[in-house]
Amino acid sequence: MSFSVNPQQIAQFCADGFILVEDLYTAEEMDLLLQIGKTDTEKNEMVHAPRDAQGRESKLWLTSDTDRSDIYNAICHGRRMVDTMEALMDDEVYLYHYKMMVKEPRIGGAWEWHQDYGYWYNNGALYPDMASCMIAVDRAHAGNGCLQVLRGSHKIGRIEHGQYGTQTGAHPERVALAEQHLERVYCEMSPGAALFFHANLLHCSDANESADPRWSLICCYNTRHNPCDDKPGHPSYQPLEKWEDGRVVEIGRQQYQAMQTDG
Repeated sequence: MSFSVNPQQIAQFCADGFILVEDLYTAEEMDLLLQIGKTDTEKNEMVHAPRDAQGRESKLWLTSDTDRSDIYNAICHGRRMVDTMEALMDDEVYLYHYKMMVKEPRIGGAWEWHQDYGYWYNNGALYPDMASCMIAVDRAHAGNGCLQVLRGSHKIGRIEHGQYGTQTGAHPERVALAEQHLERVYCEMSPGAALFFHANLLHCSDANESADPRWSLICCYNTRHNPCDDKPGHPSYQPLEKWEDGRVVEIGRQQYQAMQTDG
């Protein structure tokens, strides 16, 4: 499966700070990713669960390990992902990190309004020329806490961030001002859909009040020209090898079979 972003989508990304691409990944790719995610004991041992302002937990693990032949890296290195990100950012990109996020049914917590660059600024990233792609592993809808964004908020610039619960969030007064002037978009997504969004785009998500879990893989990239500190999980520039997109299924099948055998 291949994909090429078009000039209209690039213009939309520049204007809105995000684009939603339906069916970027196939049902088999997402089924493999979900089953591997549920079975991956090593990654599950890395999970931490930040609390929202009401004390509810959202689970996630994060790594910048790019040396493994696994389904996560097959997606993060894949041409569908990397070529699109480079076209949107108009620069060579490298993998900053990737993370799996899970909101359990009925109990999964909210994420406060924030900008990713609100975090990454403190890692020494000089410019906000960074972006992420959220892939819906299963269905994301308003009831189970899909991502919400403020259209065009990436043009505001970096907002001061502080602690809310155990999360870092954008200053509430600035967010409230932005909400008065910018459209809130609920990014409801089917499995395999991908949301590309700028590091300064304000985004949040509500708690999961539904019976449906919400799994998402988020692949984060920095641009080559943007210097930053070299930290675990947030590395400085290193060339990113592009992999053919067929490797997602190929490696995913091998990885899942190995997990079943080991189990």
